[in-house]
Amino acid sequence: MTVEVIESKEIWDSFVNKLQPHTFLQSWNWGQFNLNSGNKIWRLGLFENNTLLEVALIIKVEARRGSFLFCPHGPISTNTSPNSLSVLTDYLKNLGKSENVSFIRFSPLNILTEENQKLFKNLGFRDAPIHMHSELVWMLDVTPSEEELLANMRKTTRYSIRKAISEGVEVISCSNLSLIDDFYSIYLKTVGRHNFVPFSKEYIQKEFEAFSQGNQALFFFGKLGPEILSASMVIYTNGSGFYHHGASINSKVPVTYLSQWEAIKEAKRRGCRYYNFWGISPESNPNHPWAGLTMFKQGFGGFSEEYIHAQDMILSPKYWLTYGIEKLRKAQRGL
Repeated sequence: MTVEVIESKEIWDSFVNKLQPHTFLQSWNWGQFNLNSGNKIWRLGLFENNTLLEVALIIKVEARRGSFLFCPHGPISTNTSPNSLSVLTDYLKNLGKSENVSFIRFSPLNILTEENQKLFKNLGFRDAPIHMHSELVWMLDVTPSEEELLANMRKTTRYSIRKAISEGVEVISCSNLSLIDDFYSIYLKTVGRHNFVPFSKEYIQKEFEAFSQGNQALFFFGKLGPEILSASMVIYTNGSGFYHHGASINSKVPVTYLSQWEAIKEAKRRGCRYYNFWGISPESNPNHPWAGLTMFKQGFGGFSEEYIHAQDMILSPKYWLTYGIEKLRKAQRGL
């Protein structure tokens, strides 16, 4: 097996798009977003006898707490094996040393099983102190009819959608950045209310630009009269819609319910199979900061998927500085 850099968007997309599951975090456009943000990336392919078996988007994360190589929701493979993961890891060890990073981190999209955990543990990986992307997500199969989807929702969710319609809520979608200021204004109000670390306006703008060029991103705005009360960014890639950013203003009118319903219907129109609500909190932690948001998402029906925890390969003693900082941040955020 050999590891080679893939330069062709066509080769990358044709391989990634035929495999399930995967998320937009291993898409060509996510790599382009990171490039546009000033990050070094490598689009790697694992080949055997000139046949592509596995791909991995690798991002160099340079932070004050330490630099590392990061593979978000990857690698993606026809069948990830101990051998293929070992070959990729050896390649990344050498790359990491040349890039002077202190560790390698995978956030794999492997379902949480003992077997999948052993894939990484047997190679010397250890659990990361924090998660990087959602490891417990809520998903909805959108292939049933709209009537069936509504019937499968929690009663209060179905009622809230109808109430928003009856009270005159309008949901508009936008495929350009003309309303980015409106989005970010509501986003900052949400940050103030829920006390989480926000993405910058530039970050959200560049992410939207990377995906909207291929008609893969939409803003949804819920309006009551001239006032915008909710905003969300949804990414649609190869069979799934992803609710990636959301914001709202406190209101007695259930605008967010109708906005989500319109985003789900858009996923159906695009021929998607799933709508991914992204992260939820575990049932075992009712005091989790995401508990209220989790109840909202689960009201639309669906099922959860849990992936194995982020995995770290230590390359330098400097790793332990990052480890300590991340452990502290996790405790401060109540996660």
